[in-house]
Amino acid sequence: MTFPGRTVLRSIHTLITMRGERTAPDAPLPDAAVVVEDGVIVWVGRDADVPPALLDGAAVRDLSGHVVLPGLVNTHHHLYQTLTRCVAPDSGLFEWLRTLYPIWLRLTPDAAFDSAQLGLAELALSGCTTSSDHLYLYPNGVRLDDTIHAARDLGMRFHATRGSMSLGESQGGLPPDRAVERADAILADSARVIDAFHDPARYALTRIALAPCSPFSVTGDVMRESAALARAVSAHGKGGVMLHTHLAETADEDAFCLSMFGMRPLDYAESVGWVGPDVWFAHGVHFSPADAARLGQCGCGVAHCPSSNMRLASGIAPTRTLLEAGVKVALGVDGSASNDGSHLLAEARQALLSSRVRGVPGQAPHAHDLLTAHDALWLATRGGAAVLNRDDVGQLTPGYAADLIAVDLRDLGYSGARHDPLSALTLCAPPRVALTMVGGRVIVDGGVLTGIDLPALIERHDRHSRRMLEG
Repeated sequence: MTFPGRTVLRSIHTLITMRGERTAPDAPLPDAAVVVEDGVIVWVGRDADVPPALLDGAAVRDLSGHVVLPGLVNTHHHLYQTLTRCVAPDSGLFEWLRTLYPIWLRLTPDAAFDSAQLGLAELALSGCTTSSDHLYLYPNGVRLDDTIHAARDLGMRFHATRGSMSLGESQGGLPPDRAVERADAILADSARVIDAFHDPARYALTRIALAPCSPFSVTGDVMRESAALARAVSAHGKGGVMLHTHLAETADEDAFCLSMFGMRPLDYAESVGWVGPDVWFAHGVHFSPADAARLGQCGCGVAHCPSSNMRLASGIAPTRTLLEAGVKVALGVDGSASNDGSHLLAEARQALLSSRVRGVPGQAPHAHDLLTAHDALWLATRGGAAVLNRDDVGQLTPGYAADLIAVDLRDLGYSGARHDPLSALTLCAPPRVALTMVGGRVIVDGGVLTGIDLPALIERHDRHSRRMLEG
């Protein structure tokens, strides 16, 4: 959906277009303007050079004192987990999951809708315009539809992934048996949601991916058959159905895969057909340099989730190694129960800082080290678009969707940093954004969500949370 009419964003203090290559980017543009028409960018340049014809009859928005950049892209989340923040705060992944599975089984359709909308609202206020979501359990009548409708009401661009779990404890998996589904039910509903919601068109607001949860919660048959279904659909007219799963997140997962399958996680994924440019993995903390080379060759993407990985003591992903191997790398805030927040600009900052834990700027880089401020914003914009196979978002250039954000450099936290707005975005404390626009539609204005009663949503969300936590 696009929004008709022409809008000129003028007097922009600094415009960060994210054009060019990651290693050779366009320089930030001072005193800039952007022209949007029918939800699409039609002109970008210096404010003094805006063609007079484009000003005729246009709505004009003054963005003096603001830095403008492409809307951020979140490539991994579990929106329902906003209901269970700060549970098992000192646990590793497997213990954390075992604690939360029984609580999550109290999820209802209303709770799924409200938690999705609250998480997406939090993302929008942090500068996110496109988000994926990984919903992999469906108790009490919950359906993927609940989250899709929540995103549509808010106006976010949304990649909903039909997750699944089919390997219960009695079969050697991690989740309780009552949390898993039958393989035939998973595949039937996967086909249904693709048919009902997947839009392969340029500027699509809703796309579907298939997302069996992890090697320790899904059978190999479901992995293989989900991949076959997505690729068959893509080959017969409804292209772009992608595949997503958790992989190489923890040392426990490595041990599980070696014990259960006799191979490491990426070898297992390849054995069930899960490599290629239509696949992206969440985490990749324990990918080796050899894994990185294989991922670069096959075109897979990786969603880097630094806050979650540190919260659960999983480790730090080898982001620089992946990038240098040609792997598509993006950012994900991950579930708000393993990050406890959904602030994507903060995640870009975390990616930058965590990359430097083992390195010293100016010296030879280590495998895990030394992202620049531009690299971090690249992962959050161009990287996200590449991982989701989108060529219509992630940069500000004519022909791309009018998905953009504005941050007020006059904010308290940026005082003293206006001389370098690009670095300020990732080194200073991340604020709420002043403006979020998706397809030409303003969904955050003056730091406030439009078209949604946020206090009422928070009240409903808190009620759902109390019910689930108290049983």
